[in-house]
Amino acid sequence: MKAMPEIVGRGEFDALVVRTDYGDEAAWQAVAAELAQPWGDDGEFEASVHLIDDPAWADLGPDEVLNAARRDENLSVVFLADRVTMQSVHHALLALDIAEEEDEDLDPKYYQAIIDSPQPREFRTVPAGVHDVHANLSIANMDFAEFAEAASADPDRTYRSF
Repeated sequence: MKAMPEIVGRGEFDALVVRTDYGDEAAWQAVAAELAQPWGDDGEFEASVHLIDDPAWADLGPDEVLNAARRDENLSVVFLADRVTMQSVHHALLALDIAEEEDEDLDPKYYQAIIDSPQPREFRTVPAGVHDVHANLSIANMDFAEFAEAASADPDRTYRSF
């Protein structure tokens, strides 16, 4: 695995979006424009996003991006703008849970249900959903599984909003 550049310049409240597909510049520009839109009820919140747009990240998979993103202890989720994002009508980004799997330390006698039913580690979200997901996970208002469940209930398996 190649060494990834440090993620620098991300503000404390910025959602992290990493571009891994470089096949369609117009699609990327559309994704970036959607991410820059105000969000919340009636758009009362300014978008706060840190975009990684560096070809060094091209064609990396979720695990490689997660390994680099985990260096930031204040991050709870990272979003990938991958090939699916660029080809999707809704530009659905891949949301990845930063938390490390810790099931191997659980005593099966007491935690068998958790071990047998691992929590979802990823789901798709429209760009407008990035802010909602990031903000709620950052303050531990909701957990990753709640958003993944909402995405799985959508016909396109994409989180849109509650």
